[in-house]
Amino acid sequence: MLGRVRPSLSDYQHLSAGKVRELYEIDEKTLLMVASDRISAYDHVLATPIPDKGRILTAMSVFFFDHLALPNQLAGDAVDERIPEEVLGRALVVHKLDMVPVECVARGFLTGSGLADYQATGAVCGVELPEGLVESSRLAEPIFTPARKAAVGDHDENISFEAMIDVVGRDLAVKLRDDTIDIYSRASMLVADRGVLLADTKFEFGLDPAGNLVLADEVLTPDSSRFWPAEGYQEGRTQPSFDKQYVRDWLTGPESGWSRDSGTPPPPLPEHVVEATRRRYIEAYEMISQQSFDDWPGGDA
Repeated sequence: MLGRVRPSLSDYQHLSAGKVRELYEIDEKTLLMVASDRISAYDHVLATPIPDKGRILTAMSVFFFDHLALPNQLAGDAVDERIPEEVLGRALVVHKLDMVPVECVARGFLTGSGLADYQATGAVCGVELPEGLVESSRLAEPIFTPARKAAVGDHDENISFEAMIDVVGRDLAVKLRDDTIDIYSRASMLVADRGVLLADTKFEFGLDPAGNLVLADEVLTPDSSRFWPAEGYQEGRTQPSFDKQYVRDWLTGPESGWSRDSGTPPPPLPEHVVEATRRRYIEAYEMISQQSFDDWPGGDA
């Protein structure tokens, strides 16, 4: 980009804001997707940001987009000249898509809302599982458990595959399920080689103007996935993690003084939780990508 000046963020029309990401329109075919340092938990956007989180999510997504043999939303690389300097390293130029209104979740281990569903019904999103499973049990094979995407501040609703068919149609539902399990399985093998277990993850997809299914948004980040160290894994207990589970655990622990049922926003995160969360996100990126986060763009922006 020698001799050219990058645009300013104010040059683009702001379209929407999610829990973490902001969307801007570049032109009739492309968007600027900006990852903030905001962190969400239990349907709340927390008051305390995690420094460098947006850059880490972007770096991780780019790594996996590059390693997955599926069409994706990217319309440029991490230093594309259309990315403003003030968001360099945490923004990507992406194609406009007709987004599928369902989150596609794959689970290889039983934890989180999947465990709660299993304990109540013996199944997860209608998928029957064997008796006797416990926290962090490894499933015999990964399962597909879709969720209906909710507005900011609301909770995504786990739904059955049959309910998903009612939303998107049978052919698209089958394609989404098969692609989700395939991506999860290949990503699991990749991270296992780096000493990491991929407990579960969620994907978002969209349709391009030709009707082709395209992987979109973020992919296999510490926000959208549970990453556990393989060393020391033991079912029957909560695992240490390289993701925002550390924040969830602090919020529901005695130090925060907060209850999910209180009807009040969560308290600000203390510095030690912020730093520990940042450290875990960076460790996840560096272990899995085998690259130094210091080399990712935007560190001095």
